[in-house]
Amino acid sequence: MRVSAKADYAVRAMVELVGTDSGSPRKGDAVASAQGIPLKFLENILADLRHAGLVGSRRGQEGGYWLARPAKEISVADVIRAVEGPLASVRGEPPESTTYPGNAEPLQRVWIGLRTSIRRVVEVVSVADIASGKLPASVRKLADEPESWTTR
Repeated sequence: MRVSAKADYAVRAMVELVGTDSGSPRKGDAVASAQGIPLKFLENILADLRHAGLVGSRRGQEGGYWLARPAKEISVADVIRAVEGPLASVRGEPPESTTYPGNAEPLQRVWIGLRTSIRRVVEVVSVADIASGKLPASVRKLADEPESWTTR
């Protein structure tokens, strides 16, 4: 799976907003600066997150952004879907919509299995987990496997 800059920045922005409420919103430029995200790019990402109902915003001197739901209720999957769409697609379609002829027929199940595998990580990790540094045991276990740290 390729994690785009947009998805990476979106998750980082959400983690940066943990602890921010509508009474004291966080300015976009402060989030951008804290995470090293280009401000214009972040503004577009925050608009996508707002449209998805993940962040709230208010304009003006006292304005800014905050999480629209408790951080523990916002998964990494929610954030990725808000800015990128489905977690796994094949040529822009859901894996279950694919069909292959002949010997390639089982490939559909590979793509469906891939999506399930991705979900097992990003749907169980919340932005609160990341902000606190306390990832779920299942994710820690996967990341602790030596082959998880090799590139191929």
